[in-house]
Amino acid sequence: MRLLLVIKKENVDLEKPVNKLNNFLVLQKKIQIVLTLLMLGSFSQIKAQERVPFDQGKKYILAKVSVVGKISFNEQTVVTFSGLQKGQEITVPGEEISSAIKKLGKLGLFDEIAFYVNKIEQDSIYLDLDIIELPKLNEVKFVGVKKGKVEGLIKDNNLTKNKIVNENLITTTKNYIENKYKKDGFYNTKVTITTTPDTIAGNQVNMLVRVDKGDKVKISNIDFIGNKQLTGSQLRSAMKDTKQKNFIRVFKASKFIPEKYKTDLEKVIAAYKEKGYRDARIIYDSVKYNKQKNTLAIKINVEEGNKYYFGNIKFLGNTVYSDRLLNSYLGIKKGETYNGVLLEKRIADKSKPDAEDITNLYQNNGYLFSNINAVEVKTVNDTIDFEIRVTEGPIAYFNKITVVGNDKTNDHVIYRELRTKPGEKYSKEQLVRTIREIGQLGFFDPEAIDPKFKNVDAGAGTVDIEYNVVEKGSSQVELQGGYGGGGFIGTLGLSFNNFSARKLFDKEAYKPLPMGDGQKVALRLQGSTYFQTYSLSFSEPWFGGKKPVQFSSSISYSKQFLNNYITRTVDRSKSFNIFTVQVGLAKRLTVPDDYFVLSQSVSYQHYDLNNYNTGLFTFGNGASRNLAYTIGISRSNKGVNPIFPTYGSEFSISAKVTPPYSLFNGIDYSDLKNQKEYKRQYTGTNGYDDFGQPLNNGDYIKTDTQGRVSSVGSDYASADTDVSKVDQKKYNWLEYYKVKFKGDWYTKVYGKLVLRTLTEFGFLGAYNQDRGVIPFERFYLGGDGMANYSMDGRETIQLRGYPNNSLTPVNSNGDPIGATIYNKFSMELRYPITLKASASIYALTFLEAGSSYPTFKDYNPFDLSRSAGAGLRVFMPAFGLLGIDFGYGFDALPGQTKANGWETHFIIGQQF
Repeated sequence: MRLLLVIKKENVDLEKPVNKLNNFLVLQKKIQIVLTLLMLGSFSQIKAQERVPFDQGKKYILAKVSVVGKISFNEQTVVTFSGLQKGQEITVPGEEISSAIKKLGKLGLFDEIAFYVNKIEQDSIYLDLDIIELPKLNEVKFVGVKKGKVEGLIKDNNLTKNKIVNENLITTTKNYIENKYKKDGFYNTKVTITTTPDTIAGNQVNMLVRVDKGDKVKISNIDFIGNKQLTGSQLRSAMKDTKQKNFIRVFKASKFIPEKYKTDLEKVIAAYKEKGYRDARIIYDSVKYNKQKNTLAIKINVEEGNKYYFGNIKFLGNTVYSDRLLNSYLGIKKGETYNGVLLEKRIADKSKPDAEDITNLYQNNGYLFSNINAVEVKTVNDTIDFEIRVTEGPIAYFNKITVVGNDKTNDHVIYRELRTKPGEKYSKEQLVRTIREIGQLGFFDPEAIDPKFKNVDAGAGTVDIEYNVVEKGSSQVELQGGYGGGGFIGTLGLSFNNFSARKLFDKEAYKPLPMGDGQKVALRLQGSTYFQTYSLSFSEPWFGGKKPVQFSSSISYSKQFLNNYITRTVDRSKSFNIFTVQVGLAKRLTVPDDYFVLSQSVSYQHYDLNNYNTGLFTFGNGASRNLAYTIGISRSNKGVNPIFPTYGSEFSISAKVTPPYSLFNGIDYSDLKNQKEYKRQYTGTNGYDDFGQPLNNGDYIKTDTQGRVSSVGSDYASADTDVSKVDQKKYNWLEYYKVKFKGDWYTKVYGKLVLRTLTEFGFLGAYNQDRGVIPFERFYLGGDGMANYSMDGRETIQLRGYPNNSLTPVNSNGDPIGATIYNKFSMELRYPITLKASASIYALTFLEAGSSYPTFKDYNPFDLSRSAGAGLRVFMPAFGLLGIDFGYGFDALPGQTKANGWETHFIIGQQF
């Protein structure tokens, strides 16, 4: 016979203070009921058990606690958590059992906790602890949620296998999902969660989450009352995240988020402060829901107040910088319209970490503990006098600088990029610059770089900085196939952007390759039925390990066979082979500032033509050699994310030159220029050449320097030198100079919306006009700008909305021969969808214009082909950049009369 003391734990949250208190009250209430029944002797009403006689209030020695019921926990562990110990003196009923129930309840693992009196022997008592565990989660399924969203919801709510399922888990999951969709404008979202026992897995349940988002609730209108000085349109535009319905708006939906709405109300007041209305305030606002239309209507009643002006502005407490210098940073003069927002920004612009404000003036020069406040000291009529009170504090120095989170990248790769060195004066500018430099490495998630201030000691004037980084995949695989140019083209590319050459002979470092030293190795193979290309490149960003001098090298070989695009046949006896090798150095400068980089390189190319007669060259057999020196200077301060820059710019100008062979090779190019004869027979009907002479079928023809055709009779022996031999002699060593300029700006326009503006210019010239411009190294404009298989030095320039190379000069046969000069202008509006390390995605719209010309005499910078469109970019560390653009060409292609219209462009691996 056993006496049962049954206490059932309600299934409530034991982690939240309020729920914990409620839980304890429930437990205490049940204990009091049981104890009351015990004292009344009504043991049979507690459970259908016969009672064991014992003395109420008597102290017993606990002989044993036995755990009964089906549990997965160790019996002794459960008893230990209860706090009951063998040999302990307890009172029945008493606080010991009540305390044990509370302790077990805190674990949040059990559905029921029940104590039974098993037996009593003299002064010893034996108790049974009957426990029913809470079920565990086996699997969870979602209904009404897109497949791609399920994984995120499971992760956010920690709905992992074997998770304890209680009312708290169900409630918090339900609330989280409903609130998440409400933030997206679905105010009628309803979430239903049901659990069913799993018949196979034992004490486990399957969870079914049904989500009914309903229709998105949009803001029908935002009306202002009491506004006279600012229009409703002006005030609505000040509300950055709360917008009424407007079909023209693309990047901001008309959804209502309470937290952002409150912030936008503050921005309404800020809009008044910018116009001088310091006392403006919101009297009341209302948000009404129209159930029939499923819309919200917002009304905001404002009181504008009077307009104010700046009076005298006085600086107090400044000893390091003069009033004159601080006034130049403040940029506000007496008599100007009061602008509270501008005043705050000139003192401390929180929207720009590197802004030119007074706070940064101090913090960039060591005064970490400085504090600047603007205080209104006098108001007379409509004029406000201010005191700018400056507390300079002591100079702070960087003490300990550490980096955490780099599991693969070696410490020295990061530390050599740091601008914050121990012992140097604190500088916020250098702190921001360091974040940019680490992000530009490409090995870490730039959005997750977090400098934490540690051990800030104003007395000692020191601060420790801990840079927290999150590594991302830096290697890329390019594997693609496509149909183009009359055949299948396959590409395999491997790029290891954090390579370590010094670990090549360390077997343990191969995971799968030695990594961690910031070097780059790239291997690319591309081929089809009519061409093959192989290339290998290596770069070391800190050549020698002591200074930021980048060493780069590459070697490549391509073999191209003559291909008939009409019949799609390939003649492998006719080939064009190119061998290329290049080495270069790029050094970071300190003057004018350390954003500048000077780069130099030497390259050699050997072109070998074997019976390769096309419109590109005037000779089909022979070789050309290209030895060139390239020098360039660039400046880049764009940041902070190299994939999606939000500020800064990048400029570059370069010149590629060859030795002036015509000065010392002894060849008279003016005479060679006159020896122009096409080695082909005239096959047309009998007629006359450009000089009126009879031209018979079978005669050989030639042209003079003006391009006029003349016949040379049927005996070719009497002809002048073969033009192919002439051009072979002319292009034995290529002679040219090539100048390029590129300017790229990034400006944050509105919220996350970024404007990118770009301008490009290129010119290919000749030292000797008699020798002329070479057929190599030319510019090919139009299309996606992706590099193609041809490696004759040509540069493909992107101009979306037109077919590839379609805006390029052609010869008399209609074959593209490339341009010697081009210019291009582009504007892009970019908006990020997500900038996570796993995948960065942004949308864009663009306007572009450009043109290319055969000679400088034909150059007209205003005769441009224009286009517009939209696109999407996806960057994944393993595969690089992927994208698609839809462009509309407003102008006609050469030789056509109608606008080109829509073109679709696929982008793979192009620069950002």
